[in-house]
Amino acid sequence: MERLEYFLRRMLLIPPTLLGITLLCFALIQFVPGGPVEQKLMQMRGMGSGESAPLAAGAVSAVSDQQRADLIRHFEFDQPFALRYWHWLIRDRMGLGMESYHFTNKTAWQLIRERLPVSLIFGVTGFVLSYLICIPLGIAKAVRSGSFFDAGSSLLVFTGYALPVFACGMVLKMLFSGTVDAFWDWLPLGGFVSDQYDHLSPLGKAADIARHMALPVACYVVGNFAVLTILMKNSLLEQIGRDYVRTVLAKGGSLRRAIWGHAVRNALVPIATGIGALMTVMFAGSVIIEQVFEIPGMGRLSLEAIVGRDYPVFMAMLALTSVLGLLGHVLSDLACVIVDPRISFQRNAR
Repeated sequence: MERLEYFLRRMLLIPPTLLGITLLCFALIQFVPGGPVEQKLMQMRGMGSGESAPLAAGAVSAVSDQQRADLIRHFEFDQPFALRYWHWLIRDRMGLGMESYHFTNKTAWQLIRERLPVSLIFGVTGFVLSYLICIPLGIAKAVRSGSFFDAGSSLLVFTGYALPVFACGMVLKMLFSGTVDAFWDWLPLGGFVSDQYDHLSPLGKAADIARHMALPVACYVVGNFAVLTILMKNSLLEQIGRDYVRTVLAKGGSLRRAIWGHAVRNALVPIATGIGALMTVMFAGSVIIEQVFEIPGMGRLSLEAIVGRDYPVFMAMLALTSVLGLLGHVLSDLACVIVDPRISFQRNAR
């Protein structure tokens, strides 16, 4: 009953928290220079990206006051702030129904829907593989703490962690994509699918996507599993030093039973707190990895929205990420309860 009350409270806190996040961000973007009105004014005067800033400013100032007023009315900047936010939240469904400023004749939801499957495959695969590699590796390092295996694996883990993401991607492309003749040409340089993807069988399509995702996912895993591996190792070492493990050994139980039957489950609690990130991994993505491997995912879309001042797309992605992030925190707490049913939320609930 106590846990049910806690989770109900957490769920009830999601709507006001979401309103606070979106209201603050919606207010901030009103003051960011280079908004849709300014961009349309520059387009009307035919100003390209290669023109100088002073010339662009002079051209914008030459636009008539009536044209400027029409644009302000078109983008509803003549309306009170509260009414604009209400329209964005309810009428435009948190901006999902608004037309993009940067992409012609496409709404924010259409753009997100196009990129979402790509980031979903990339992000979820990398996230799951990170956990599948980190947990066994962390356990093995804890059991063999101080050994040559522990030292050698730590060297590899921290080398991968210290290597910049773009450098890791370029090295992988050099080794396995044939950019250097001395190495192998096994995998594509980039992209999500091949040119002949539409003509492949279902199994062939899956294999084609897997070939394109192999290097980006490997780059994602290399750059993210160091923290999880060391966290799993240190958490297990801490549990092995607890009194209950010594009690099991004192009663004649083997070290294997003490570790796998008792210590590992308790050591998984800190790891379980990161499960909630699975909810936002398809939106968080990695802009650098997607740029290096030319993946048309959510990371590149968010970058394009920020650079192009595409506020509808940016705010729609922010709203969806916020919702999933808040749900992810609840999911993390649920995962902790599943791993260790003895966890109590009484203090947190108060």
